[in-house]
Amino acid sequence: MKGLFKSKPRTPVEMVQHLHELLVFVLGNTETREKKRAEKIGELDKLLLDIRTVLFGDGQIEPNAEACAQVTKEFFQKDTFRLLINCLPSLDSGARQNATHVIANLQRQRVNSKVIASEYLENNLDIMDILVPGYEDSDIAWTYGAILRECIRHQNVARYVLESDHMKKFFGYLQNPNFDIASDVQATFKVEYHFELLTRHKSTVAEFLSANYDWEYNSQLLQSESYITRRHAVKLLGDMLLDRSNSAVMVRYVTSLDHMRIMMNLLR
Repeated sequence: MKGLFKSKPRTPVEMVQHLHELLVFVLGNTETREKKRAEKIGELDKLLLDIRTVLFGDGQIEPNAEACAQVTKEFFQKDTFRLLINCLPSLDSGARQNATHVIANLQRQRVNSKVIASEYLENNLDIMDILVPGYEDSDIAWTYGAILRECIRHQNVARYVLESDHMKKFFGYLQNPNFDIASDVQATFKVEYHFELLTRHKSTVAEFLSANYDWEYNSQLLQSESYITRRHAVKLLGDMLLDRSNSAVMVRYVTSLDHMRIMMNLLR
């Protein structure tokens, strides 16, 4: 008889609404019964997988554009995006992975031809104040790093990070003794291929470099005791200075005796 009364599948909007309720429950942490809390966490894990399936499809069926738009709109309208980021430390590794995929997909979804993630992040830039310091927590660093890279795709977010105190912190994170975390920070910077933060948004970066010419980049990275850090730093420096939009900064750099001294020491 029980099988005759199966609950009706949730619509995409109802999925996000229920996710919102579960996230509020987990963050509230008012439930003292461990079994009840574990049940809610398990329900949250499954729901994240269901939402991921809506956005990506299941391998056999392509995602429905209307369903994706509904999920995206509901996510940003009710601030579920922020709740999910705040809740990540409480989730297990599988749920974090699903959440990261969901967040990455939402960054690209269009609703009425608009990427509403960009507008949402512009009005909620303080979310970067959660993501960037995430590198200080080895348990959550990789998850927050992956999400941060997706957010930096939006120019308004890149500008905020460049102009904030977080920029200086990055150079400390790059020298983290934990190789995996340092590598993830380097991935965020795209040091090995294309420096995401300092080469994707060229006009923004040109303004930043001109206004912050005397930053601590050389002293912290080019003179690091770590060979790997120095090698990545040289690659990054080349990517920046050889870009046409940074020609004025390049001229100032190559005419500096102090910078020449650093380069000569690196050649030894």
